[in-house]
Amino acid sequence: MAGQSNPQLSLFSAAEVEFLAENEMIEIIPNLRMDALHMICGDFGPFRPQIAVKVPLWLAIALKKRSKCRIQPPEWMTVEKLTQVLEDEREAPREFQPLPFHYVEISRLLFDHAREDLPDAYLVRSLIEDIRDVRFHKVESGLETLSGRTHAVKLKNLSAMEANLVRPFIVRALQCFYKHDSEDLVKQTTNEGDNQVASADLLPRRTLRPR
Repeated sequence: MAGQSNPQLSLFSAAEVEFLAENEMIEIIPNLRMDALHMICGDFGPFRPQIAVKVPLWLAIALKKRSKCRIQPPEWMTVEKLTQVLEDEREAPREFQPLPFHYVEISRLLFDHAREDLPDAYLVRSLIEDIRDVRFHKVESGLETLSGRTHAVKLKNLSAMEANLVRPFIVRALQCFYKHDSEDLVKQTTNEGDNQVASADLLPRRTLRPR
């Protein structure tokens, strides 16, 4: 994976982040009868018509494509909840509101594969895009405050995609700061040593008695 090929940046592609998000659990309403599925990642089911059951997102999408279930939208994907999150994001310019770590990828997958299962899908999508824009503006504003005295960056409640986008820039910026500071420190230490040697040469020399 791309994130493992460069450990200094740990950068994942959008497809790789989305792949990780597919392991998130989501509730479905099946319309089939089937025994439990026993997989390496866990056991899911049994499945009974019109009885809700939780499965990984990838399995929910696979069943949805075969018209074997209806996907229940997550609790946070409602107009009321997202409207409140958007208002809170705008009122707190230095804080990020808590959202699922993969909210960007989950919403995108649901819009692509289960739009008909989402009440007010267009409004929900618009709210999520507005939330993303506000949060990215906060990230950009925070990055502008980086300086040579910055030793660490803490961004609480950042999502997977947001963290993946800003990580390379932050890593490179801090590396440049550390390199610049190290060079200045070496020069300062060298200059102090030269000054001490020069000061020693200016001291009066003591005449030695002949033996």
